[in-house]
Amino acid sequence: MNLSKHNLSQINTAVIKPADGIFSLPEKVLQFGTGVLLRGLPDYYINGANMQGVFNGRVVVVKSTGGGEKDHFDEQDNLYTIHTRGINSNTEKPVICAAISRVLHAKTQWNNVLQTAHQPALQVIISNTTEVGIQLVKEKINAVPPESFPAKLLAFLYERYTAFDGSTESGMIILPTELLTDNGKKLAAIVNELAEWNNLDQPFINWLNTANRFCNTLVDRIVPGKPGETEKIKLETELGYTDDLAIVVETYNLWAIEGDEYVKSILTFAKVNKGIIIEPNIEKYKELKLRLLNATHTLSCGAAVLAGFDTVKNAMGDEHFFSFVKSLMLDEIANAIPVPINEEEVKIYGLAVLDRFKNPHIQHHWINITQQYSTKMKMRVIPLLQKHYRLFNHAPKKIAFGFAAYIVFMKPVRKNGTEYFGVCNGNEYRINDDKADMFYVAWQMQDTAPTIKNILQNETLWGINLIELPGFEQEVLKNINEILSGNVFSFIQNRV
Repeated sequence: MNLSKHNLSQINTAVIKPADGIFSLPEKVLQFGTGVLLRGLPDYYINGANMQGVFNGRVVVVKSTGGGEKDHFDEQDNLYTIHTRGINSNTEKPVICAAISRVLHAKTQWNNVLQTAHQPALQVIISNTTEVGIQLVKEKINAVPPESFPAKLLAFLYERYTAFDGSTESGMIILPTELLTDNGKKLAAIVNELAEWNNLDQPFINWLNTANRFCNTLVDRIVPGKPGETEKIKLETELGYTDDLAIVVETYNLWAIEGDEYVKSILTFAKVNKGIIIEPNIEKYKELKLRLLNATHTLSCGAAVLAGFDTVKNAMGDEHFFSFVKSLMLDEIANAIPVPINEEEVKIYGLAVLDRFKNPHIQHHWINITQQYSTKMKMRVIPLLQKHYRLFNHAPKKIAFGFAAYIVFMKPVRKNGTEYFGVCNGNEYRINDDKADMFYVAWQMQDTAPTIKNILQNETLWGINLIELPGFEQEVLKNINEILSGNVFSFIQNRV
């Protein structure tokens, strides 16, 4: 039996099912993205609030990428199961999430997307288009559809402005969840520049900046995605239905939103979810997560793949790799967080993150963490390096090793069209990174030393010249030579 609205009555009580009334709730949220992070956090919160009679609104989703996942949404009436996994035991019953009302494909249903702008009940826009999604692409917003997310957003907002004659009440709360510093402000700046480039009238631009709120946000939950095939079969046997959209999430959850009382009055789903924080300044939450969780992941993922670990759980089960990650996080990263945060808060959060990494129920694959590796290194790690050098003026050993492993991981050995592939332990992996072509060119040099110098001094990659950091080039090069000459796992053992 497949999960669908029609089959809900036949599903047993081992899972929390949506009440019938939820399916008639109005659409209040427009969401750009069908990814597991959005389905496992914002949509999870909205579903929970709806189940308690709060917020009482559903989500219409815009899918911009290719693939056949949209068919699964259609087949399952947009329902999917969320399985929560704690480090010791399951702390929540599985829940069938009914937050999503429709999924629209931008490439074939763009006019339907624009039509949602005419719905008076719509209040909120959520996005997760990865860190590279919030970029300025100068393009006309009357394309069907525009290519970039900011252009799609601007086209939607212009349609809404026109539909409601520029009324203040028609403005939206816009919540980007991409892991960028000041993501709301950056998105607002890009949308404004794009509006000017499209020669949109001044009354619209005034409405854009006065009736709408672009909020900085931070999402913090490990959502590895679909259960593995063995676990999927086990779960479907226990629950009595098949579900091709099921996801697994960790227990920990946080959504920090920068906003005032007006934002709180719209985002009423925050009232019944302790994991949602709406405060005037969320910088502390952002820095703790961005550095201790995300930067640790980023500085570890290349080394983990090269060492032969497939998941975070497996790597954390090895005493040497766990010791490396713990020391990297608590001895180097924690001391170099770019903004002042109470030392005890840093320690408490860091230890909690280590426990989350060790969660035996979460199959978080390292290769997935390497996606857009270069952008993540620039955003998450370069500010740490700069702060470390301001404090100590010498190369941080474990950060330098993580950087070296990243450069080795980014060594393409094969190109197929626009796709690039590396090889580790005889196994090929795809380098899913916008900068892969740059590394492909860089690694064509015969000698390692000038290759590394060219990479480190590339200010297009880093925003700064890393050669100017005393001792960093030498430390990275030494690590790369050792990694290339032997087993990276042995190297980690020797560096704990």
